[in-house]
Amino acid sequence: MSLNIIDLNLIIDQGNTIAKVAVFEKNIIIEKTIYEDLSSEILLSLGHKYNIENVIISSVKKIEGSVIEKIQENFLNLIYLNQNTSLPFKIGYKTPNTLGVDRIAAIAGAEAEKEDSNIIVIDAGTAITYDFMDRHKVYRGGNIAPGMQMRFKSLNEFTDALPLVDKTGELPDFGNTTQTAIRCGVIKGLVYEIEGFIEEMQKKYDSVFVFLTGGDAFFLSENINYPIFVDKNLVLKGLNRILNYNVEK
Repeated sequence: MSLNIIDLNLIIDQGNTIAKVAVFEKNIIIEKTIYEDLSSEILLSLGHKYNIENVIISSVKKIEGSVIEKIQENFLNLIYLNQNTSLPFKIGYKTPNTLGVDRIAAIAGAEAEKEDSNIIVIDAGTAITYDFMDRHKVYRGGNIAPGMQMRFKSLNEFTDALPLVDKTGELPDFGNTTQTAIRCGVIKGLVYEIEGFIEEMQKKYDSVFVFLTGGDAFFLSENINYPIFVDKNLVLKGLNRILNYNVEK
């Protein structure tokens, strides 16, 4: 039996290895699940349970055509996020067709939280991305750098003598073993990089709100000496914001 709840959206964020699927009632997540293999059966089951009509998909890899067909057959509105999707802000990027949909969604999530503000979104995942939108709702661009795990792995893979080190453990000012030297170099280097980017943008703009998301968000937030908003659901919230914007048009 489906639940008689109105204004529900189905949000699908397909990454390289997992898919995050959430059901929103207006701006509130009422169910969230992570799947290694996304199937039409899973989505149709959620649609039946909640009587969902609106769906948005953001994917960094190709989703099977059969899954898309089933969604189109069973839901009223489907938005497949790409460079042609209508957004609640402007894109000031020279090559919008190369801009990652996850970055667009994260900016939309931050914009929903802090409208008419200068916003930095830092997504600390496999890669770490820095994205900036000004208070006039124009996305100006951002930077891409290796993420924490990529830095650890590259030191191990591109050298003969350096071991693969985990992020957990001692973190002195200066490493006193090879392991602590690597851990300090990677983590402190990444923190200084983040703080430097924030400081540079704060000098150029009156006030800047900083959002941190991604798999390493909570870990890094403990070491960053700037006021930040940590939200691991920022991309899902942004996708919901974009879906509502298109449905209400």
